Amino acid sequence: MDLQLKNKTVLITGSSKGIGFALAKVLAAEGCNIGICARNKDEVNAAVDAVRGLGVKAHGDVVDVTDSASLEAWIAGCASALGGVDGFVANVSGGGADAAESGWRHNFEADVLASWKAVNAVKPYLEKSSCGSIVSIGSTAAVEAFAGAVPYGAMKAALLNYFGNLAQELAPLNIRVNTVSPGPIFIDGGAWDQIKQVMPEIYESTVAAIPKGRMGSAEEVCVQVALLLSPLSAYTTGTNVVIDGGFTKRIQF
Repeated sequence: MDLQLKNKTVLITGSSKGIGFALAKVLAAEGCNIGICARNKDEVNAAVDAVRGLGVKAHGDVVDVTDSASLEAWIAGCASALGGVDGFVANVSGGGADAAESGWRHNFEADVLASWKAVNAVKPYLEKSSCGSIVSIGSTAAVEAFAGAVPYGAMKAALLNYFGNLAQELAPLNIRVNTVSPGPIFIDGGAWDQIKQVMPEIYESTVAAIPKGRMGSAEEVCVQVALLLSPLSAYTTGTNVVIDGGFTKRIQF
């Protein structure tokens, strides 16, 4: 299926590795130009080179999303270098389970406040696109009790509400807003890989709770994100797509 993303431009925060980098490659395979950012210069350069190697344009900068100046400069730089912006993916998260005040502040700034700042900065460019779209990478931790009373789930729940309301606000401007909420996703070197190494009992019990019998892959998340960014999804906005192999037990209706 042609997702009609050829020559479109999508910016992805936190896109030098993990789901963000996997998404960059999935979109590039569709002919989409990519804006990449992360905090490590070498990793940004490597990701940009890899994406360009797939035959599309790519622009990358070192960005700490909690720093407004670098975030806004990256968005403006991508728009200039790549000829506008058609899609934006809010992928960065503070992660972790630090329940101290410092953890709550960090997750609020990295997840909620940074997403709000990024939306404000990218909105003028998306308004000029014929298929403006925003996708937030959420988590099933936002919709079910998981890992305790820690900031990660709380901030993901806040973002679900924010982006859901934003969909209503931006629809008249022809900008769609959706969320994709993965369950446990295994990525080499990622969080679940580390848990598997140091806390195998938690890893095994989590896998045992997934009806599909395994954790998901980054690519399985990315194909859904790509579809939501595609002009083929022109009538889809304000939704939250859960991708978890049946891990969450709520009935979705």
